[in-house]
Amino acid sequence: MRRRLLSSTLVVAVIAVLLLGVPLGVVVSRLIVDEAGQELQSDARRLLGEVEYARIQDEPISPQQIARNYPDRYIQVYEGGNPPKVTMVGTEPIAHHKMTADAHSESGVWVQVSRDRGEVEQDVRARLLLIVALAAAALAVAVGLAIVQSRRLTLPLQDLAMIAERLGSGDARPSKHRYGIQELDRVAEVLDRSATRISDLLSREREFATDASHQLRTPLTGLTMRLEEIVEAADQPDIVREEGEAAIVQAERLTAVIDELLAAARRQRHAQARPIDIDTVLVQQVTEWEPAFRRAGRKLVLDGDRGLRAMATPGGLGQVVSSLLENSLEHGDGPVVVSTSKGEKSIVIEVGDQGPGIPDDLAAKVFERNVSGRGGTGLGLTLARALAAADGGRLELVRPRPAVFAIFLLPVDGNGRRVVSGPA
Repeated sequence: MRRRLLSSTLVVAVIAVLLLGVPLGVVVSRLIVDEAGQELQSDARRLLGEVEYARIQDEPISPQQIARNYPDRYIQVYEGGNPPKVTMVGTEPIAHHKMTADAHSESGVWVQVSRDRGEVEQDVRARLLLIVALAAAALAVAVGLAIVQSRRLTLPLQDLAMIAERLGSGDARPSKHRYGIQELDRVAEVLDRSATRISDLLSREREFATDASHQLRTPLTGLTMRLEEIVEAADQPDIVREEGEAAIVQAERLTAVIDELLAAARRQRHAQARPIDIDTVLVQQVTEWEPAFRRAGRKLVLDGDRGLRAMATPGGLGQVVSSLLENSLEHGDGPVVVSTSKGEKSIVIEVGDQGPGIPDDLAAKVFERNVSGRGGTGLGLTLARALAAADGGRLELVRPRPAVFAIFLLPVDGNGRRVVSGPA
């Protein structure tokens, strides 16, 4: 591109110089020649006047005086008489190199003034050389400006190409480079916005992968527990059948979790919220987690109002409750109580235990991503709150010690219509 800019600028400059310089050279040469002819004509008329004045004063013409007054001229003066008087001053130029002008009076005086054309041509050549020098200087300036302009254009373009290549390689950092050229700055701004969007997309993809691995871990843990129960009860067919069916339920729940994660990745979960029976989800979760609590020597109790309905998705609500139960199993102590109640504005599901609770310095940021007080991943509560919000509800820490978490859901009436009575 730089070579093309230089060549195009040079061609334009050459054309401009030729269009201006050639006519200027022709005009200057003609002006010099015409000025030399007019000067000779003026010398001839002035000399004729001097000769006439000398004749009136009856004084002889002095060749020496004429030579001093008209240097570098060849002069011929013809005065009437019989025979005519002829006066010649200077050296006669070569015929084909001679410029001549004459003048005559009524009294019979004729004056001719000549000069060497070579002097005029030398002056013309000097002026033409000056014009050529100026044209060459103009071309040099044009080339210099072309080099500066090409660098100003090509270097930003090379920089933008490097930024685009970097974006293609996965480095989505905005460059913040600006070049003082409106069009190039516009391209740089578009690339920066694209880099920001790509960075957001990559961040969401990484978060989705992390969330998926975390959320899938809980169903897999439950499935593993069921399989362990099957192994331990291998000599009891009834228990094996029961635990096998429970394992199938866990596998189906794992499939539902994958569907929920994919829907969340597409930002479509909120549109899937519908009226559901709260008891169905809670009983399923208590059934799945009760063996784990039993092995830990702890109790899992379901309490509160029954027959409640709310706006949610079974998979989403199940994941939220499962995350809270897993959190209580790992970090809590004593019996865990899952209680339900109905308020004026929401359906409330509380999960609490009798453990040491959450320190004061973590209570305010317990739902922040990667925040964990006991070596956890710091993702469970963050994802649980996001899933609750996707269903139109919310997850809150209502008491830090002992820890009690509450899920607030939008209530529905007996016909499955949402009860609008203010914010949850």
